[in-house]
Amino acid sequence: QEQFVESGGGLVQPGGSLRLSCTTSTNIFSNGPAGWYRQAPGKQRELVARIFISGTTNYTDSVKGRFTISRDNAKNTVYLQMNSLKPEDTAVYYCNAVLLFQRAPWGQGTQVTVSS
Repeated sequence: QEQFVESGGGLVQPGGSLRLSCTTSTNIFSNGPAGWYRQAPGKQRELVARIFISGTTNYTDSVKGRFTISRDNAKNTVYLQMNSLKPEDTAVYYCNAVLLFQRAPWGQGTQVTVSS
């Protein structure tokens, strides 16, 4: 069964940076678009960035110009570089496939807290 292991979160001041990593147990991200999601307290999980097999990337408006998603298929790993972090970026971040039929059980996620 597919397993996701997210890491790299932590406590950072506004304006700071973090790099998240997501490693999978299979090559699921080589077969379709991969996504980074986040869920803030009291809110629904949202897709913040996705990367297609071609390398094309999309971002939700609130993170455009600040976040960068990338992938290393050889390592079955997807990354999320987050710069200029804001308090509203505080959430648990998860990775998963973007296409519903490829979606696997969610991992534990990694907590990102942006606070002074």
